[in-house]
Amino acid sequence: MSAFPLTAGSLTIRPLIPEDVAPLRRWLTTPEVLAYYEGRDRPHTEEMVRERYLSKTGEPVQGLLILWWDAPAGYLQVYPLSMADCVAYGYEPGLSVFGMDLFIGEPSLWNQGIGTAVVMEAAHALFTRGGAQRLVVDPRVENDRAVHVYKKCGFAIQKRLVRHEHHEGAWHDCWLMEKRA
Repeated sequence: MSAFPLTAGSLTIRPLIPEDVAPLRRWLTTPEVLAYYEGRDRPHTEEMVRERYLSKTGEPVQGLLILWWDAPAGYLQVYPLSMADCVAYGYEPGLSVFGMDLFIGEPSLWNQGIGTAVVMEAAHALFTRGGAQRLVVDPRVENDRAVHVYKKCGFAIQKRLVRHEHHEGAWHDCWLMEKRA
């Protein structure tokens, strides 16, 4: 059973539709957003957005639009971890582990608690309706704001993933953070 769509107060998280290309493209050409997601060296064209975000048919990644008061506010993706990733991260076979990534695409909405609300509601939905037993995120070590939000939402740092993410021409360490059901 899918954990999404969901609505909680002023927050809605729903699967992407073709009309979502416009806000995704706007966000993925905004330097403030790209500094944390995708990279300022990778502004996205409409074709790139369609290919990367809307052409996930058959893939385990579920792309979702975040709406705040019914207006597009950001992007969330959730996915079951592959067996290879589960083994690499030290999880026993058969454990249902999901990963998630997100960004708030409108910088004017930053620091208003929206990211916290998204993480809390998405985690609750994945645990209660999505079958997840563990959730993991892997923010870059230097992304203090993301690490703070995840900790506030009950994620704990498990280990440092050395040279885990290639961003803006360099390899960066990330934290593997986990939340249990």
